[in-house]
Amino acid sequence: MRIALVVTQMTDENLRLAAQVGVTDIVGRYPGPKLEQMSRLCDRVARYGMRLSVLEGYIPHGDIVCGGPQQDYQIENFQHLLCNMAESDVEVCCYNFMPNEEWVRTSVEGTERGGAEVTAFELKQSPQDDTGPRVESGQLWENLEYFLKQVLPVASEMRIKMAMHPDDPPLSSFRGHDQIMYSLENFQRLLRLVDVPTNGVCFCQGCFAEMGEDVPAAIRQLGARIHYVHFRDVCGCAHKFCETFHDNGQTDMVEAMRAYHEIGFAGPMRPDHVPTLAGETTEAEVEVPEIPDALVDADTFNGPDTPVSPGYAMRGRLFAVGYMRGLINATTL
Repeated sequence: MRIALVVTQMTDENLRLAAQVGVTDIVGRYPGPKLEQMSRLCDRVARYGMRLSVLEGYIPHGDIVCGGPQQDYQIENFQHLLCNMAESDVEVCCYNFMPNEEWVRTSVEGTERGGAEVTAFELKQSPQDDTGPRVESGQLWENLEYFLKQVLPVASEMRIKMAMHPDDPPLSSFRGHDQIMYSLENFQRLLRLVDVPTNGVCFCQGCFAEMGEDVPAAIRQLGARIHYVHFRDVCGCAHKFCETFHDNGQTDMVEAMRAYHEIGFAGPMRPDHVPTLAGETTEAEVEVPEIPDALVDADTFNGPDTPVSPGYAMRGRLFAVGYMRGLINATTL
């Protein structure tokens, strides 16, 4: 197992801090469609003795999910992205199939131990309708299969591992849209759609806990198809939950780490959705700019001025890295 980190903001100081606490792998956001953009990001990380091993977030894919007019164009760009990743030795592509595109919370003012701030979700406080046409679950499955059958051959040839992130929150319907990646059963269906080793899972522990799953048992069940881990915990269920410190939630984290060891997981895992600690500031709402693919630059999502959203500040991540390191040592030595 390799401890990875999203570094927000990606300043020299934060990259240095990551290296100092023993992080080996960095998770980058979509840097744009050009190979030189990917290379520049990899080179920056390498200067601190770490490796960019995962690409996650903001990959243009909305029409892929919903079957929109740019579906084939976005699939072609996705294929090209995988080739760029292979050229740059980036091994995992984490993506999702959420019609709402990204994770949703209804509060950023929950409190944890010592007054640390955490994000939370309560379905009855969330708007029930969203813009755009509703896509039924059957169509989402068809769109997913269409995508996988075109992208996985490229991923297999390039030796890139595809890692599907769960719906967050994991609900069968949310904001007027059906969702399909909300249960362990549906993840097993995903793996059967195109049954190749590169078709895998981003095992987000918080999401699987919200589903009501026994997290260590689910890890053992998915086994070698787990390509990437979000080491995270919550209190609650899919309809109402709050984030927690990694040592203060509902999951047996020791047993979870033991399960990863038992299945032979050797890939990157990163702490996710950490509390905001004293002295840190975050922006309550961070809007992702709508920029055409050709104009996206690595600094848009990976630069020193990237806004820090709740759950992504640095001090909580450093605490989480130390906790993860202790669990790895305790369960694998």
